[in-house]
Amino acid sequence: MSTPTQDQITAYIAASGHKAWEVPGLSFDTPRRKITTVGIIGAGTMGGGIAMNFATAGINVRIVETTQAALDRGLGVVRGHYQRSADKGRFPQDEVEARMARFEGRLSLADLADCDLVIEAVFENMDLKKQIFTELNRVMKPGAILATNTSALDINQIAAVTDRPQDVIGLHFFSPANVMKLLEIVRAAHTADDVVATCMDLAKTINKITTLVGVCPGFVGNRILFARQLQANKLIYQGVLPWEVDAALNAFGFRMGPFQMSDLAGLDIGWSKGAKTENPIRDALCELDRRGQKTNAGYYDYDAARRPVPSDITASIIRDITGAAPISMPQDQIIETCIFPMINEAVKILEENKAQRPSDIDVVWLNGYGWPADKGGPMFFADMVGAKAVLAKMEALGRDDSSFAPAHTLRRLAESGGKFTEIDTGGLKTAI
Repeated sequence: MSTPTQDQITAYIAASGHKAWEVPGLSFDTPRRKITTVGIIGAGTMGGGIAMNFATAGINVRIVETTQAALDRGLGVVRGHYQRSADKGRFPQDEVEARMARFEGRLSLADLADCDLVIEAVFENMDLKKQIFTELNRVMKPGAILATNTSALDINQIAAVTDRPQDVIGLHFFSPANVMKLLEIVRAAHTADDVVATCMDLAKTINKITTLVGVCPGFVGNRILFARQLQANKLIYQGVLPWEVDAALNAFGFRMGPFQMSDLAGLDIGWSKGAKTENPIRDALCELDRRGQKTNAGYYDYDAARRPVPSDITASIIRDITGAAPISMPQDQIIETCIFPMINEAVKILEENKAQRPSDIDVVWLNGYGWPADKGGPMFFADMVGAKAVLAKMEALGRDDSSFAPAHTLRRLAESGGKFTEIDTGGLKTAI
């Protein structure tokens, strides 16, 4: 393992952030579309947070909900966020009213007709998103940009219900959207150059760090996260308890491990009572109303200060479902089992031309997922441990599950001694 200096890591991170704004093939003089009013569909946690970015930047926002009560509740939450910031001295009190004055609440999608950009921020359901985009296609003015905040769904399918796929793009904000700096801009198969250029500029206007990525399940960030989560779940079936997995990832440098993160997000996302999903442990926990921090119990028990405590109930459920006796696994082995598949998946993303460059993957994970800065990002860290070590682990994991088979480029790097951060597969490709 090579150990770079802190100055080298800092320089790499800074250079990666600057490079992410460069879009090869996009002309500097590509025209931009004028954005003066932004429409937001959904005033919940995500929609309200997205809207705040634009209002804070001085852009008028028209936000739509299905009921007046939901609209009032959403705008009340936005006002509360602004008021707390003013109370902490982050800006003058009169700025609260100035920002709220940029909001206009409505109850019909038709009221967004003259917006220059509309962002759909409803929950992750393809049928619902297609229904919304069918209506947007009907009501929106020509030349309006139609964006979806989906975190994983196929934007090409969403664009296909319109007769203007060139105007459709993904703007994947991270929650809480008014705080998190990362914005994945997702270019679909037919997204026009001027739409990409406009959204890249707009990301700067609302003070985001952005990367341009392509359409694939989970895009860049979540696709890599899914690989880590799958391996974490496999460890549970081997007898490693959730808090041991989390402790290893915490030791690696993540503030939260996969099961701590699940409890924070809520175990009942995508779950309903009586449901049988691909994760029976999660199902069993939810049936006991152990749905995460919000119910003071999930994988962990939580004390009055919301500190996680290992749960005997969870351990018993795991034993009943998996039949595995608890085992102790060295932290280094847990880390390799969870982290190396992330590297392998990142290489596959590059092979499929769904990211522009390796450093963009590092930008995503540093700014959206809490990757420890002293390890530079998944690609930078991969160069620290070396391709041979990653390949050996992936060969072992691939024997158990072919979806984790080593990427072809990983094998090539192991043979040649090449660097992950220098992988060049030709950049982002969008054609179907």
